Amino acid sequence: MAIQIIHADNQTALRTFADASFDLIYIDPPFNTGKTQARSQLKTVRDASGDRTGYHGARYRTVKLGTRSFGDSFSDYLEFLEPRLVAAHRLLRPTGSFFLHLDYREVHYAKVLLDQIFGRASFINEIIWSYDYGARATRRWSPKHDNLLWYARDPDCYTFNYDDIDRIPYLAPGLVGAEKAARGKTPTDCWWNTIVSPNGKEKTGYPTQKPLSVIERIVRVHSRPGDRLLDFFAGSGTFGEAAAKHGREVVLVDESAEAVQLMQRRLACYMHDPP
Repeated sequence: MAIQIIHADNQTALRTFADASFDLIYIDPPFNTGKTQARSQLKTVRDASGDRTGYHGARYRTVKLGTRSFGDSFSDYLEFLEPRLVAAHRLLRPTGSFFLHLDYREVHYAKVLLDQIFGRASFINEIIWSYDYGARATRRWSPKHDNLLWYARDPDCYTFNYDDIDRIPYLAPGLVGAEKAARGKTPTDCWWNTIVSPNGKEKTGYPTQKPLSVIERIVRVHSRPGDRLLDFFAGSGTFGEAAAKHGREVVLVDESAEAVQLMQRRLACYMHDPP
């Protein structure tokens, strides 16, 4: 198992990699929300005069452990993305795939740019990841989905492990019979998956952490054991964990020292071969 974590500006790091050296590249760059993305880590301790009430009326005090944040505003977002997308195209092996994870703000402009870089024929799917969490808008339909654009280096020859797709329940199992209902069905290009639970063990405190189950699906289906994978906006390291769990080599790049330290802690159990 090979996991390489690189603390560097990703444009600098990308220049050091050889052409056609990765089988799958996934990136989850800043979404250009125009805001500072931040998440605070909290814990609670028993305190009779605390600010929270728990089970059986016990009182607890909230302790703030720290805050992780980064700026997410770019005056020319496509100018920021373009050299990185060009590099991704150069780095893909002939059967490789590239995934760009964005939301409604920039995804349509990014698709036009990717069509120019990869060629329109190389666009295979737009995957919609839907979730239902957080505040509701009162002047428009509440935006509760992200967009993932999938491009193949060669649209006629790419990795797609159909048998490794996880199955999901039928909404009306009585209509398909017991055998199909027991097996379940494969997902479409609309994936329903909750966000990372704010109180779950998976939560790292990183502002834009994505669910491991969503990223694992991409890794399983679009790469093979032993393949070499890359995420150059690695953040909390979710892509790295998905790759390591499924026997892939992975390179993770991030310019944030805090993100690198988080990934080193999170992936430590995968970075040492068993005796």
